[in-house]
Amino acid sequence: MTATHEATTRPGRPPVVDRATWQAARDELLVREKAHTREGDAIAAARRRLPMVEFDGGTPVVGPDGPVPFTDLFQGRDELLVYKHMWHDGAPFAGQCEGCTVAAWHMKDAAYLNARGVSFAVLTEGAWEEVPPYLDFMGYTQPWYSVRGLDEPIGGEMGHITCYLRDGDRTFLTYDTTGRGTEQLSGSFALLDLTAYGRGEAWQDTPDGWPEGHDPCWYWRSDAEGVNGWGPASRPVPQWSRPGVTPVDPTASHTHH
Repeated sequence: MTATHEATTRPGRPPVVDRATWQAARDELLVREKAHTREGDAIAAARRRLPMVEFDGGTPVVGPDGPVPFTDLFQGRDELLVYKHMWHDGAPFAGQCEGCTVAAWHMKDAAYLNARGVSFAVLTEGAWEEVPPYLDFMGYTQPWYSVRGLDEPIGGEMGHITCYLRDGDRTFLTYDTTGRGTEQLSGSFALLDLTAYGRGEAWQDTPDGWPEGHDPCWYWRSDAEGVNGWGPASRPVPQWSRPGVTPVDPTASHTHH
């Protein structure tokens, strides 16, 4: 029995052409893609030549074993990459930062960083006593630490990717990025950029008559049925797909889970 599929109901889609015409258009775009790759390589080379800033690696941060010096986060390696996760004090799990949840959810395994001599950790401005229940709820296994009350480059503004280098007992800040620079943690964005309809965000440049982009709420928040948006039954999207997810009361506090 031959399967039948309904035509797309979206208002716009790419024109249909023969393979040769498609290949010619693809080859034309490939020239730009290769230039983009080479420029990215050149930027990375310039990034490796940035100066660095020394700071006190003995500054204590709080983790599951209590206060430890920041240098412990290197786990004996020479480099450390962290994501700085925003925190809303006393909020229910569903009320924690949507964008940070997306970033942390993508980075559940640091095996390839570790193999290159780079450790990974998540730093948060939240009080430590609120953090472990959230990690258990999400199923996170990467190390988290509270940097509450600490200044840059250990604490400070959240929503950043920050890189550090250790040279014996000395520690240095080498790189820091925020905004869309943190997209490198979330590989799904780059993959969606390869698809016909892309990310579906409001800023996205799409042909006239195509589905209009909205704000990032499609990946930030949805209800249990996948309907996007903010509401009393919505929560950050990764919270619905975490291992062993079960229905929860999104208005309940941490201590109720």
